[in-house]
Amino acid sequence: MNYLEFEKPLAEIEGKAEELRAMARANPEMDVEQEAAALDRKAATLLQDLYKNLTPWRKCQVARHPDRPHCKDYIEALFTEFTPLAGDRNFAEDNAVMGGIARFDDRPVVVIGHEKGFDTKTRLERNFGMARPEGYRKAVRLMDLADRFGMPVITLVDTPGAYPGKGAEERGQSEAIARSTEKCLQIGVPLISVVIGEGGSGGAVAFATANRVAMLEHSVYSVISPEGCASILWKDAEKMREAAEALRLTAQDLLKLGVIDRIIAEPLGGAQRGREQTVAAVGRNLRVMLTELEGMDRAALVTERRRKFLDIGSKGLAA
Repeated sequence: MNYLEFEKPLAEIEGKAEELRAMARANPEMDVEQEAAALDRKAATLLQDLYKNLTPWRKCQVARHPDRPHCKDYIEALFTEFTPLAGDRNFAEDNAVMGGIARFDDRPVVVIGHEKGFDTKTRLERNFGMARPEGYRKAVRLMDLADRFGMPVITLVDTPGAYPGKGAEERGQSEAIARSTEKCLQIGVPLISVVIGEGGSGGAVAFATANRVAMLEHSVYSVISPEGCASILWKDAEKMREAAEALRLTAQDLLKLGVIDRIIAEPLGGAQRGREQTVAAVGRNLRVMLTELEGMDRAALVTERRRKFLDIGSKGLAA
């Protein structure tokens, strides 16, 4: 288990419980179960207290937890017959973006998502989930394919933001993001997006301009990272806690503002402590959102999607 900074007291208690059980395994004559069970109860109470009222900055930390389920995990668990499609037919393949044709509940769909990787090798290969222009152009190609064959599009958002490197800028990063966002607004099929971790800036909006946008309970979605915001406003990245408060980047804030449509509950302690339950919850909510959009024709889907984004901010402005 990887523990976050604010979880250190919990790490000590759970570590002591595991240490006792390890000693008992090494020496079967030792009876430590009662003491270990007491530590388990203390840890459970502390975990509940820690996650009862997470600050926005702590939610950022949870959203970035390396053990949270990633796009690849959701695709493998929720979709069948996934056939990855690679390349933008212009420059290259971008491994930060996974995409292809699959079946969801035996229904053909196109699924697209950011993949961060799970260890040093795969994180480097996936560029930590930061897509380059070719990733967004691949997404446009897949959305065109979905539109042509009448397949719903499901996107899984988990990125700190689009890659800001020199090569990406030379190849038209901002234009590629804009084209992907534009394509989201144009396609005449249901488009559903779930923010499963970080939703960073235009790199997230390019996949999340959808008929239905959901967020996991401890995910975040913002125009900029708290560290980036603090660097710009206060010239001090260490003021990220204040920036996180000001950005209103939590799922709870964004639901009040009408930016998202629903919050998907996570297990106590975050998705990393209940990966299978979290994936199953996302699957259930995808089914509900697809059902809500069934029967809507092309014009209605496009009109509803555009109206949704024109109205953002009008809800909850007095809050």
